[in-house]
Amino acid sequence: MKQKLFFSITFTFLASLASSQTCLRSCGRIPLRYPFGIGEGCGDPQFQQFICCNGDQLTFKTHTGSYPITNIDYTKQEIYITDPSMSTCACNQPSKGFGLDRNAPFDFTEDTIFTLLECSIDSSPIFRGGGNTNFPMCDKQGSPICSYLYSCNAISLLNLPISTCCVYTPVDLGPSFEMDLQTLQCSSYSAFYSFNGQQSNPENWKYGIALKYKINVYNNYPRFCKDCEKSDGICSFAAASNSFFCNCPTGINTTSSCYYVQSYSNAFRVLPWLTGIFLFHILAWILSWVSL
Repeated sequence: MKQKLFFSITFTFLASLASSQTCLRSCGRIPLRYPFGIGEGCGDPQFQQFICCNGDQLTFKTHTGSYPITNIDYTKQEIYITDPSMSTCACNQPSKGFGLDRNAPFDFTEDTIFTLLECSIDSSPIFRGGGNTNFPMCDKQGSPICSYLYSCNAISLLNLPISTCCVYTPVDLGPSFEMDLQTLQCSSYSAFYSFNGQQSNPENWKYGIALKYKINVYNNYPRFCKDCEKSDGICSFAAASNSFFCNCPTGINTTSSCYYVQSYSNAFRVLPWLTGIFLFHILAWILSWVSL
């Protein structure tokens, strides 16, 4: 009986040591801060299923595919992604379309502009009048954008009329949260979030999709996370306990900042022999108790 209890205590002791983990501080060149986190229990749970790190590439995932994240602006609370299948001024190609999951804590920024290319004038629902409310209409103010895009060499070679282009509205992609190019009968799409100060020069536009995220109802950054990150920790939220914790570079999770953990660890590094003696006495006591 005592032997079983000994092995149980030993296993629990070793397991507690092995349970320490370190959340990624960055993925490639992009730093990771709350609410994002890579690793089990890292970051905010509501964001975990949408963000992953594949090698050195931070990736945004939806039901329509996986998209490389090019940057995160933590001040504006915006992420910037690119769709390798979409068209730009430098490349015109068939696209798969894009969609957001309904439960995703993301929305499009007001600066994001979707432009549908090579759409069927005769049968595409986007060119119908207001009779079909299931599909958004083209923005009448978007004609200049179509003209600029169709002046790009990659697109102008197709010799398409401007009328096959549509600046897609509303930007939320309608009630389905999805841009289904097959249903819309368009061959491709382009997206950009900034004219980069050169509206008439589509070669220098910032192509991609800008998404904004909201941390909580009041959209205020948790004070605990600020203190955690100042101490070089990764702020995370445990849904089970409904509380924040700080993951330190040593892999230890704490409900305070990493300053305390570091000072504790430094004390043992200064006197490492004390740690050895402490562990030796614990194991010796357990062995002697089992042998009784």
